[in-house]
Amino acid sequence: MDLEFSGEIWLWKGPAPWHFVTVPEEDSDAIEAASAFVTYGWGMIPASVTIGDTGWSTSLWPKDGRYIVPLKTDVRRAEGLEVGVVVTVRVSLDV
Repeated sequence: MDLEFSGEIWLWKGPAPWHFVTVPEEDSDAIEAASAFVTYGWGMIPASVTIGDTGWSTSLWPKDGRYIVPLKTDVRRAEGLEVGVVVTVRVSLDV
């Protein structure tokens, strides 16, 4: 399953802060429908993600009925990304 969407980068200010992009509701519904085939537990969905010229392997996290894409520091640095920037995200799931 391949998805492409745009979303704003936001920061979770927990004890270990992380940057994320929220998957739109329609795409989250498609991921949820495939989740039984791909999840490895706790609702985490392994995925290959690309923003700009940078690709990486990660897991989509469930949050509030949708999924969120964690953005590694190396990815943000490579692409010059900051909180509030709207990015185009390409996600590939092995279904």
